[in-house]
Amino acid sequence: MIKFFRKIRQRLLSENKFSKYLFYAIGEIILVVIGILIALQINNWNQKKINRAEERNYYSNIKRQLNEDKNTIAANIDYNNNFLKQFKYAIEIIENNDRTLADTLAKISVNLLEFSDFHRQSNIYETMVNSGEIKLLKNQQIIEKLQLLEEKYILINKLEDTHSQAVLGFSVPAIVNTIKVYKMKVEDIEKLYSFEFQNLFTLLTNLMNEKNEVYEYTSDEISSINNLIDDEIGN
Repeated sequence: MIKFFRKIRQRLLSENKFSKYLFYAIGEIILVVIGILIALQINNWNQKKINRAEERNYYSNIKRQLNEDKNTIAANIDYNNNFLKQFKYAIEIIENNDRTLADTLAKISVNLLEFSDFHRQSNIYETMVNSGEIKLLKNQQIIEKLQLLEEKYILINKLEDTHSQAVLGFSVPAIVNTIKVYKMKVEDIEKLYSFEFQNLFTLLTNLMNEKNEVYEYTSDEISSINNLIDDEIGN
């Protein structure tokens, strides 16, 4: 093709047809420019196609991780609810001063040492920001929701730290001084039925209810993000 154009140029020059040569040269330049523009357009189209494929892949990975987090949250809610029922029953036993249920109360009291501890799959948002991969995501609403979700995760961790500190600072001393755990025998029944023990059940119940509220809100946020991701993958 290059040789063909060169022969035409040489023939026009040899025939002293400079005006035609000039017109032809301009046309040739235009064709070259058009060719370059088309090549750039094709390259841009291919790059956009590659970026879109990578974006969808990231969305799929995010959704997978979020679903694992959601399953873990659901398990923690069930875990809390199991003990919440027991603790509410214990509060009633103490309130009614039913000494026939002392052994039951002792067994429930030992569960004051238990607490849910959510561990997320990974820090999705921070990882993508640090790696620079966040720029591949074009849906700003998803990015903003991932930011809000990160704040909820931080709140969950703070509540769990508070719970663990309450267990170590209050539950452990109360149980150690009241119940012989090895034989599950009540050593100080008056303390077991005291308002202090009832307060401990009440305070931890309130904390667990607060944790469950945040768990459920976070789970709803994950569902909302997943719906947006499904729309993106579908498009």
